[in-house]
Amino acid sequence: MREMGEWREYQRERLANDREAVIDYLQLTVVEYLADGDLPFFLKGLRTFIESQGGVSELSKRTGIDAETLADALSNEDAPLFDMLRTILNSLECRLSIEPQAHANVTLETATDSP
Repeated sequence: MREMGEWREYQRERLANDREAVIDYLQLTVVEYLADGDLPFFLKGLRTFIESQGGVSELSKRTGIDAETLADALSNEDAPLFDMLRTILNSLECRLSIEPQAHANVTLETATDSP
């Protein structure tokens, strides 16, 4: 089990320092989720990314969403909203996509420093 902990730590470090790796990682989690509906895998990937960017508290500051609410949403493997979105998009023959914004160098940590 220690190997899995080391792998997650490696992923967090890699994602903290490589914007292209972040986009690839998030895109993979979305593609896998849309392909097989594995919500726990998707949420684990999302949590790993968020941890790499300073954690739920940093995301809470950036979004203005209560940290406890975010933590609950990220840990709830019964999150019907994700499954509903997947069903809706599939019925419309559409999919989610992760792409960098024009100002792609912004991380959660640097975004919280700006007014």
